[in-house]
Amino acid sequence: MRSIALFPLLTLLYLLLSSHEFWLQPDKFIYQRGDDITIRFYVGENFKGENWKGNNSKVSSLKLYYSGVSDNLAPQVSVQEGDSIQFRIYDEGNALIAYNSTNSFIELPAAEFNNYLEEDGLSEALAYRQAEGETDRAGREWYQRCSKTLLQIGGINNSSYRTPTQLPLDIIPLQNPYTIKENDSLKIKILFRKAPLANTKVHIWNRKDGSTQKTAMMTDDKGELAFPVTLNGAWMVSTVKMIHLQDDPQADWQSFWGSFTWGYE
Repeated sequence: MRSIALFPLLTLLYLLLSSHEFWLQPDKFIYQRGDDITIRFYVGENFKGENWKGNNSKVSSLKLYYSGVSDNLAPQVSVQEGDSIQFRIYDEGNALIAYNSTNSFIELPAAEFNNYLEEDGLSEALAYRQAEGETDRAGREWYQRCSKTLLQIGGINNSSYRTPTQLPLDIIPLQNPYTIKENDSLKIKILFRKAPLANTKVHIWNRKDGSTQKTAMMTDDKGELAFPVTLNGAWMVSTVKMIHLQDDPQADWQSFWGSFTWGYE
């Protein structure tokens, strides 16, 4: 009876990691000056998420970058569970919102943790566990979110899309997604702690007309990759970086989950 009762709990823990994608979800991506802008924090699978259960306790930083200036949006997130942020921008241009969560902890049984590492392309972490004979040990992990979204306000574009942020894992477009043409390639650069994140698995998502197209790619030695973009639907680039912890009494691993979203009418 005990093993039967435990199975749903283990399954639930695994699903929590399987549906780990997290992103900033505006009510739309293209606005006019002075429009109400609402941005929610979404979590889920297949780029089809649900509103998070977090509140201001899960915010390490939340900033708006616009035309060379930044504004702290963190005070807008209240103690209310599942809170979102609302604001207006009265000038035209691109606006970048960047969110970094506080750390959360999860522990998974050994088999589920190994599967999770393999499915998400975390080969270094899996190889370490194999080399150290730890594949039969539970996975104890701190994780945090590093998410950005880029908006278009009116008809003017600026360089906000490439603004450096303080996110530990930063996904940076090297061209403005709102100025490229149909089926042009968009080049992305990914930094981890300001250094290029090379040879890392990345997912590219495009959701339109109720369905999602997903592609997996690898960054090159410069932490870069490029892919063609159609000018419709919502887009997301996501990746994860995991590092081994040496002296943490609670966890053996720290992961950073990055996402960058933008979209078209």
